[in-house]
Amino acid sequence: MTSIRAFALRDTESVIALWQSTGLTRSWNNPHLDIQRKLTVQPELFLVAVDADDIVGTVMAGYDGHRGWLYYLASDPARRGQGIGRMLVTAAENALLELGCPKVQLMVRPDNEDVLGFYDSLGYERFQTTATGKRLISD
Repeated sequence: MTSIRAFALRDTESVIALWQSTGLTRSWNNPHLDIQRKLTVQPELFLVAVDADDIVGTVMAGYDGHRGWLYYLASDPARRGQGIGRMLVTAAENALLELGCPKVQLMVRPDNEDVLGFYDSLGYERFQTTATGKRLISD
């Protein structure tokens, strides 16, 4: 039975292995540092899906007072289609709602076209924007 709970430090290596198996890690992001940083800001919005002792999914959420964001949504590739991603998104949305968050957004990399149908099925709307960014700290 899969359940959702807050991330715990003991989950670190399993979470990173899941992110690597789903292609979420990038050479320019250190996942250990991403986890450390998240644990200093709204750690209750870092959720894992667990089946027995196995980490089978993750999502990081954040709320800046204007809108919420979802990051690192992942589910075990061998468990796709079992509703894990949907459970995680719902749990993150509910946690954001409890904080008074009126809107949630996420970014999808251009090479991850397959996931857009999943987000469509959850009621997420596609819109055309250009995302820009600036690195303040090099990992």
